[in-house]
Amino acid sequence: MGELRPLTCDLGCLSRPDGSATLTQGDTSVTAAVYGPTEVKIAKELIDKSYVEVVYKQKSGLPSCAEKFNERIIRNTCQTAILASLHPRTAINITIQELQNSGSLLSCCINAACLCLLDCSISMGCMVAAVCVGIDGEGGVIVDPNDKQEKDCSTYVTFVFESKKKEIVSVSMEGSCSSEQFKTCLSVGRSASEKIFKFYRDSIEKKMSKSLAFK
Repeated sequence: MGELRPLTCDLGCLSRPDGSATLTQGDTSVTAAVYGPTEVKIAKELIDKSYVEVVYKQKSGLPSCAEKFNERIIRNTCQTAILASLHPRTAINITIQELQNSGSLLSCCINAACLCLLDCSISMGCMVAAVCVGIDGEGGVIVDPNDKQEKDCSTYVTFVFESKKKEIVSVSMEGSCSSEQFKTCLSVGRSASEKIFKFYRDSIEKKMSKSLAFK
């Protein structure tokens, strides 16, 4: 199955943050908010760039090691995209709230984070798009699997691509596969990322056209 689930988003959905976005991929939904650049605690102050912090909040319960690991992946990905050197001695704080996990949650979180950064107009060297690709028990490739499909996957890979040359920013993998299967997943994921980047552009254009219409 090589198609992404339907994507919808609501930019600027929260009033207090500097930028926000609620992203829905299929039935998976998260809200991301960004504050900054803002004041930073002395212990976290960096003299040559902004300190980027990501806090992930799951729907219920306390975060496990898996959630903390995903939080670190999101933070490292956002650090790659943001031109942090333009805002030394400041902090950029990103909060991601899980609303519904129906599969491919990590990719949805990363994509929501990118959208809220775009909504905030923070300087970025590139956009990033995450795509989850699974391999089922028969060796078939599933793009953006839902929660039921995830359970049937022997291998599950989340690729993050940058928008300029579509090169890999990060990879998170559960399970194992052959090099040929990995190459297939990579090719399918890269193709799917093109649709996500187009979705970003269409969403920003839609918001800007609405803003101009009110003026």
